[in-house]
Amino acid sequence: MMIELLRAASLGDVPHGFAGRQGGVSGGIHAGLNVGLGSEDERDAILRNRELARDALLPGAQLVTVRQVHSPDVVTVTAPIPEADRPAADAMVTDRPGLILGILTADCVPVLLADPEAGVVGAAHAGWKGALNGVTDRTVEAMEALGARAGRIRAAIGPCIGRASYEVTLDFARTFEDQDGGNARFFSAGREGHCQFDIAAYVAARLADAGLERVELLDEDTYSQPHRFYSYRRSCHRGESSYGRQISMIAVG
Repeated sequence: MMIELLRAASLGDVPHGFAGRQGGVSGGIHAGLNVGLGSEDERDAILRNRELARDALLPGAQLVTVRQVHSPDVVTVTAPIPEADRPAADAMVTDRPGLILGILTADCVPVLLADPEAGVVGAAHAGWKGALNGVTDRTVEAMEALGARAGRIRAAIGPCIGRASYEVTLDFARTFEDQDGGNARFFSAGREGHCQFDIAAYVAARLADAGLERVELLDEDTYSQPHRFYSYRRSCHRGESSYGRQISMIAVG
């Protein structure tokens, strides 16, 4: 099966793609293009899947990933990073051609960013903690440090858990509302004691507040499409022992 790379119109000709689980060599509960080194999949399969994902975007380029920890921390990448030396961070920026920035997700929000005029790109993993603590704000700042301008940066929000699938407690929602009362608009009524969280819309609003004028949402729910995407929450609900991760990639054109 061919690898599916979703592309965003907002990013134009910038080399990028949001991969799902289609294609790849993993089997069992990880079946497909699982690139998560933290999963309980066979290591050789994971490494092969990473090569396949890289080659689907830019054959011969160097794929760079970080050890994601749900932080707001950003790394400026100037050279390939060996897998064993991956820093703990949740976003990357670069202005160097030949490097692919790769973010892994399984319900969290993948954000790809580019200022084509400046030749600067970024990729962020925005789980709820990272999003609330400003991982996208810091990614924009790191891109600006390389010569990008917020008003020129375009961003695309890829497949992530959708509002209809993301049930949270009222206490969880209060954490966001305590930071900014306006955040109440990202939560809608749910069953008693719970509500539904539109995390993609929240991340989009943070990007707009950071000065971005073009933010695109692909509107693909990872939870409700088991044949296309991995989902941590779906795996938990199914009682599975592990779960795969998909990769979102971007490079300087």
